[in-house]
Amino acid sequence: MSIIEIKVPSPGESISEVQLANWLVGDGDYVERDQEVAEIDSDKATLTISATEEGKIKLLAGEGDTIEVGSTVATIDTSVKGEAKKLKPESTPGKPEKKEEKHKEPVEKKIEPAKDVLQTELHISPLAKKLMLEKNVSEAGFIEFLKSLRFGKRDIEEFLSKKDEIKTTKKPATSSWSGKRDTERKKMSMLRKKLAERLVSVKNETAMLTTFNEVNMTPVMEIRKKYKEAFKEKYGVSLGFMSFFTKAVTEALKHVPQVNAMIDGDEIVYYDYADIGIAVSSPKGLMVPVLRNAETMSLAEIEANIKELAGKARNNKITIDEMTGGTFTITNGGVFGSMLSTPIINPPQSAILGMHNIVERPVAVNGKVEIHPVMYVALSYDHRIIDGKESVTFLVKVKEMLENPAKMLFGGNDPVIELLGL
Repeated sequence: MSIIEIKVPSPGESISEVQLANWLVGDGDYVERDQEVAEIDSDKATLTISATEEGKIKLLAGEGDTIEVGSTVATIDTSVKGEAKKLKPESTPGKPEKKEEKHKEPVEKKIEPAKDVLQTELHISPLAKKLMLEKNVSEAGFIEFLKSLRFGKRDIEEFLSKKDEIKTTKKPATSSWSGKRDTERKKMSMLRKKLAERLVSVKNETAMLTTFNEVNMTPVMEIRKKYKEAFKEKYGVSLGFMSFFTKAVTEALKHVPQVNAMIDGDEIVYYDYADIGIAVSSPKGLMVPVLRNAETMSLAEIEANIKELAGKARNNKITIDEMTGGTFTITNGGVFGSMLSTPIINPPQSAILGMHNIVERPVAVNGKVEIHPVMYVALSYDHRIIDGKESVTFLVKVKEMLENPAKMLFGGNDPVIELLGL
């Protein structure tokens, strides 16, 4: 007998423990070499563990357990031969599937009781409901029986005499709340746990401050309306707001390099490039994939990269390398309807830009009140490294370039056409 141990691999530097998210096989199953057997959550991403050899697997840890990197979570008995079980789409990882019956004897078809018998609108007594369940009488079958009855004059007269009473006793519409007082406890995922620790540390260890401004989105929206079809036809991606904001941010960072800097001990590190993190909401929590050298990208390249990275984040396919090393972050609470917020800095970065929803508001233009689509923007920054002058200057620069997209360029016969790359 040869026993092979399956150990937790290291997801990356500085990560000492992970959480076993779920098993993809059952205890005692036969597994093949390189078959994925488990998913683990680190504080940054979800990874899979694969079998190193084929054989019968024995699970040594439970789902939800916190495990140190390098620990043994399962063993494989390579002396056992068999055939690996294929997980069906509807099967539940970690639970053995029910064996199908090879020989099915013909049985009398039973009428299954409707699931909502106890919530039926028919006025049925509790004893009658119990009897319906015991005798496999469905609500539909009972209604069909009532339809087969012949109602006479006396039945109609009784209905007319009690019609008003029926109206007054009718139950009012209720909400989706059940009215129960149950509670449920769920263990925090490793990602959520680490995120909570980082957020608290940011509030405690930085001198965070937020400055606000508003952006008239009319110029950007007019460009999108005019060129969105041609843009999508040429590049295969939609022209969204995030590419305009990313481009504006990279240009503003060039003018105000302090916002793109970080504190490292007693030193300030300045970067001559802009790796922009884009906050994405995923099923497991907030993730921030990074656009490398966003300052060199066109709008089409920004949109294509955001689409790819956001898809990976939502499908738990993103790697740790794709989420580390950002110098500045953009988060968009507007997709959820947020009007205004104070985003929290993503350490070790020194600033983060918060986008919000676009709402038509009255705006003074050349001495007249006009209605324009306006977005409030917020810049949260670490006051230890960024002064008020730099933070306000940065946000005003972002505002200026969004309200006049031609400022994102340095020359060109037709700035808008050149910006879009058409």
